[in-house]
Amino acid sequence: MGKKVVVIGGGPAGIIAAGKAAELGNDVTLLEKNDKLGKKILISGKGRCNITNNIDIEGLIENIPGNGNFLYSAFYTFSNTDLIDFLHKYGLETKVERGGRIFPVSDRAKDVVDTLAKYLKDNKVNIQLNSQVTEILAKNGAVTGVLLKNGRKFECDSVVLSTGGASYPGTGSTGDGYKIARKLGHEIIKLRPSLVPLVVTEKWIGELQGLSLKNVEATLINEKGKKLYQDFGEMLFTHYGVSGPIILSSSRHILDYDFKGVTLVIDLKPALAEEKLDERIQRDFEKFSRKQFKNSLDELLPQKLIPVIIRLSDISPDKFVNQITKEERRNLVKVLKNFKLTIDGARPIEEAIVTAGGISTNEINPSTMESKLVKGLYLAGEVIDVDAYTGGFNLTIAFSTGYLAGMNC
Repeated sequence: MGKKVVVIGGGPAGIIAAGKAAELGNDVTLLEKNDKLGKKILISGKGRCNITNNIDIEGLIENIPGNGNFLYSAFYTFSNTDLIDFLHKYGLETKVERGGRIFPVSDRAKDVVDTLAKYLKDNKVNIQLNSQVTEILAKNGAVTGVLLKNGRKFECDSVVLSTGGASYPGTGSTGDGYKIARKLGHEIIKLRPSLVPLVVTEKWIGELQGLSLKNVEATLINEKGKKLYQDFGEMLFTHYGVSGPIILSSSRHILDYDFKGVTLVIDLKPALAEEKLDERIQRDFEKFSRKQFKNSLDELLPQKLIPVIIRLSDISPDKFVNQITKEERRNLVKVLKNFKLTIDGARPIEEAIVTAGGISTNEINPSTMESKLVKGLYLAGEVIDVDAYTGGFNLTIAFSTGYLAGMNC
């Protein structure tokens, strides 16, 4: 007869831990405080769910700046390829997109959750929804059970704590796991937002709110002029600063700078070298030679961006195009290739995709995910102090650590 196992949290780590533990013959109860499983999976990848990435294990580790080396055992036990094989076995078809990102063929995150739910059902996991755990009970350094908010107790031999981070609290990730673990003596490494929209000092940024730019290049530079990160793709202007895929990815690279003293340089026309862009502008200027400068940029830039670019170029908006000097035109080229914003912080952790920080990895056995402090306590997913860049890496961490915990609990 197997052990009595309680898994706390029905996200990716919790679901796979519960399914695996049950598959090995244990009596498993999965406690989820929401009214349904996988709420964060449902909103991941803009509702499409970027399940994992098809990179090799070394590549996975390289994309995990937050304690990647801790995850070798987890990835070698249940790798991204194992995860894909597992999902295929359960009937979920997947496809590979740009940068090795893997999505369900259907583009529906719900299909991923449904596939995982089928795994739980097949292995007869007892799922209890609307069940919030407030405490893990332990005696003589070993787990004895869990206590629910409604006063109900579950006795058990082992517990998997997989409650997620503190980002997107609407999905149930409200940092409960940190409190529970701290009560058991675990150290919680300071929580910080990662993969998060950035705040800038420029007041005119509000004028660009809602403007989305595709195919631009973003570079982050520190006060000493060192390039910290560069990316190409899509970004979005907001009332407080910048967001969108390349901004979220870049934010992790300046987390250790506390999001301060960093300049964001956007190349609005990365496909054209300065000389070629100058030639392009000259052609436009010939075409609109009798127009005022403010009416000559419609073919080059989105409407919302034009007044801001004009101001930064120091060319009078009312000046006729045929009066613009070569020097002024060259200055316009420089503004378009070096559109600068001063980063002055990040949005709060509630708006971040991922939480950096969490239960210290020094207190967890990387080969089993068992706590080194409390026997029978296993930790998995975002509640641990591990975090990665965008591209399916954070979900891979959740699945691999969850599987390893479920296998050993």
